[in-house]
Amino acid sequence: MKYNIRGENVEVTGAIKQYIEKKVGKLERYFDTPPTSDVNVNLSVYNDEQQIEITIPMTNLLLRAEEQHADLYAAIDLVVDKLERQIRKYKTKVNRKVRQKGAPKHIFAEMEKEAIRENGIEEEDDDNFEIVRTKRFDLKPMDSEEAILQMDMLGHTFYVFTNAESGDTNVVYRRRDGRYGLIEPS
Repeated sequence: MKYNIRGENVEVTGAIKQYIEKKVGKLERYFDTPPTSDVNVNLSVYNDEQQIEITIPMTNLLLRAEEQHADLYAAIDLVVDKLERQIRKYKTKVNRKVRQKGAPKHIFAEMEKEAIRENGIEEEDDDNFEIVRTKRFDLKPMDSEEAILQMDMLGHTFYVFTNAESGDTNVVYRRRDGRYGLIEPS
């Protein structure tokens, strides 16, 4: 793993950097092959409160945790514990799915579905998507910049609006890298 350690209102000394690398490096034991992703660490100090935020983007998983404490080294320990819990939870979910796919009830269900398909009998779709809330609102004509401002003001990650220039319904959204995207009909 490559470490990108940044300090805000705090100097990142060699001892702090070494401690972070040692603690976060222990997370590698949870993986068959060590992840090759970057480890982004942000340290900051506000009013005698030490804050650390660690983000580890990986292929199928984004590990992210933050913690505040009066002692920076204690905050590092706490945030690594959070990351460890996230990894264990994710691995448990993955292992459970693998075990369930090989379970006898799953095998019998697959055989039953295959028999139904061979006999030409239509089966009902068992993937039910339940809509738990419906919202209705008027779409105001605006440009994409105003829509981004509205989205940020509301604290949402996307915003639906009518494009004032084209009259089409568009969506602006916040991307993971912090920039914005626009979805338009073709």
